[in-house]
Amino acid sequence: MEIIFDNRQDFLKVDKKLFEKIESVMEACLMYEGYEDDYDVSLSFVNNNEIRELNKNFRGIDKATDVLSFPLLTEDDSHVEFEEYSLGDIVISTEKAQEQAEEFGHSLEREICFLVCHSMFHLLGYDHMEEEEAIEMHGKERDLLNRLGITRDI
Repeated sequence: MEIIFDNRQDFLKVDKKLFEKIESVMEACLMYEGYEDDYDVSLSFVNNNEIRELNKNFRGIDKATDVLSFPLLTEDDSHVEFEEYSLGDIVISTEKAQEQAEEFGHSLEREICFLVCHSMFHLLGYDHMEEEEAIEMHGKERDLLNRLGITRDI
């Protein structure tokens, strides 16, 4: 697995430990869904201003959000063999992640790992627009993070 990392923020220092944890989450998501780990994912850390602009441009929502996922799959392609080795792009606001970590009472590391997990499932074709889809996707996220020992306690 190759992570194409672009750190465009100065809110959070990204150390080797955090990066390895992110990589383990990404690889675990692939294995959980039965894929090999020979794909690449673009991961960008940004500030609230940049993610707000991206959210406005791509989703028509003029506010900061925690994470945006840009899968290379279309709805019709989900759960098939990927033609390309790139799954897509994940953009995380580290500022928003910190706000949410404080709100939920867990670490910033845990929140970032959750957001990476959530986005990986989006890149693999999952969504949460309908209640049934949300239940399935959130169940997979919870199960995978629990298997990795990344709980709300950390």
